[in-house]
Amino acid sequence: MRIAILDYGMGNLLSVERALQRVGAEAEITGDRSRASVADAMVVPGVGHFGACMRGLTHQGLGTAVREFAATGRPVFGVCVGMQILFEASAEDPEPGLGLLPGTVGRLPDSVKVPHMGWNHVTRTVRHAFLADVDDGERFYFVHSYAPPIDPAITVGTSEHGRTFAAVVARDNLFATQFHPEKSGDAGLRIYERFAKEVRAA
Repeated sequence: MRIAILDYGMGNLLSVERALQRVGAEAEITGDRSRASVADAMVVPGVGHFGACMRGLTHQGLGTAVREFAATGRPVFGVCVGMQILFEASAEDPEPGLGLLPGTVGRLPDSVKVPHMGWNHVTRTVRHAFLADVDDGERFYFVHSYAPPIDPAITVGTSEHGRTFAAVVARDNLFATQFHPEKSGDAGLRIYERFAKEVRAA
């Protein structure tokens, strides 16, 4: 069982790798499309700017790789901006997203401090296997200025900072968090552990 962590110059790669290895997963950081394509699961990390992330993916041919990988039914886990780029678009930049999830990521309101940085509660809206070991209302670590809207068809968990936003989304083999599990202590590790268990069982 091998999990590919995509390296396109815009991710918290080593922290994600260490977190996955800590829960017993075989994780590999790679920017090689061929290596990524034969993994059992894929993590798409991301920090910074939506447009820069998408252009980085496109430059390395990894945008197509993510779409093709997702089409096989193997698990894909998006983290932070790696979550946002799974959507069709973002108000942050005119660059199109991957379009694997419907909707446009929007900016958090100016009525609160942006970026939203620090610990915040996540409320589950539906059950999901990757959250099975996490308490409802658990706190996770966020660093972001944009976030997806609530879409009942794909929203698994919500949080609030100026507005309620989708903190966890899932559809079929896609799963993504606006927060950083690898920076969220034991609760974040439990999500990665469940993810790794599901990959092994697939």
